[in-house]
Amino acid sequence: MAPAHALAPRPARRPGGARDLRVLLCLAAAAAGMGGLAYASVPLYRLFCQVTGYGGTTQTAEAPSDGIVDRPVTVRFDATVNPALDWSFAPVERAIELRAGENALAFYAAENLGDEPSVGTATFNVTPDRAGVYFNKVECFCFQEQRLEPGQRVEMPVSFFVDPAIADDPHMADVTTVTLAYTFFRAAEPDPPARADE
Repeated sequence: MAPAHALAPRPARRPGGARDLRVLLCLAAAAAGMGGLAYASVPLYRLFCQVTGYGGTTQTAEAPSDGIVDRPVTVRFDATVNPALDWSFAPVERAIELRAGENALAFYAAENLGDEPSVGTATFNVTPDRAGVYFNKVECFCFQEQRLEPGQRVEMPVSFFVDPAIADDPHMADVTTVTLAYTFFRAAEPDPPARADE
């Protein structure tokens, strides 16, 4: 014969108890937290890259450099265009030589080869990547989107300097050339011109 406690009926578990509600709230909070992190990840990553120069991300300077050191640097310029944007895009000069801390101005030329207005946006980086933390842009066409009319050709400036602190970094002693590269992509479509009868 079975023991008496084996025959006693177990109390029925009530659905929707406090324990289930806690588990549900924890899962909802975790999902909300992951969504918040995903939303914030792009600006946080961009901020991380700007602060550290990670991936060749350049710095933005509020003002031109106020000191020059005797540390020569050659800055080369590179340009590409995504195939979705019907533009030509190239540096006006291929390279310049300067000293760390010396303010420089370079130009890139862009032309809309299409038969409609188009808007482009430029991404950028420097190589070697570790030079990004020392490469400072004061003004740059890359800070905003660029709109070109059909056949329009423009020269776009970038004002920059290489931080004099590069001369004090032993990890940068072998870096004599820095390449500043841009790639233009198609941005949002421009608004159509207003019609005269509107």
